[in-house]
Amino acid sequence: MKNIFKTLTVVSVMAAGSASAENIVEIAAGDERFSTLVAAVGAAGLAETLSGPGPFTVFAPVNDAFAALPAGTVETLLKPENKAQLTDVLLYHVDDRNLTAEKIPAGSNYFKPVLASQRLCITKSSRGVSIADGTGESANVVIANIKADNGVIHVIDKVLLPGKRPACH
Repeated sequence: MKNIFKTLTVVSVMAAGSASAENIVEIAAGDERFSTLVAAVGAAGLAETLSGPGPFTVFAPVNDAFAALPAGTVETLLKPENKAQLTDVLLYHVDDRNLTAEKIPAGSNYFKPVLASQRLCITKSSRGVSIADGTGESANVVIANIKADNGVIHVIDKVLLPGKRPACH
């Protein structure tokens, strides 16, 4: 499995192009904490899109977040026949704005990810930022505002999964 991730990482970096500034894909590919995410982005064919002009905000799960999914989930999603489902999961982590932490309003607010049929509930409080997904569970932003030339990355501790509209209270 590790070799698949390395191969897809190389493919993703190559798809990112040779821009002088770092875009979201290049930053993620250069950080081992995101190797599973980079592999998934490559398998879904989204590396070129997320290397484009944007703007994008990516809520980027770390490898441990993917490892916390039920056994076999990542491997199943990476299969070519599951590309549409993988793409939906990944687009659930992307907003088509440059949404730095300072731009997230206080309290709980619905946000529309690029996966337009879904909603996220983002809550900003004195304790930080959390994101409720379609399962009703929340991810926490553990590192905010990794700036890229085409947007921003916020590192999260859970893979966001589409489902029913989360309660936003």
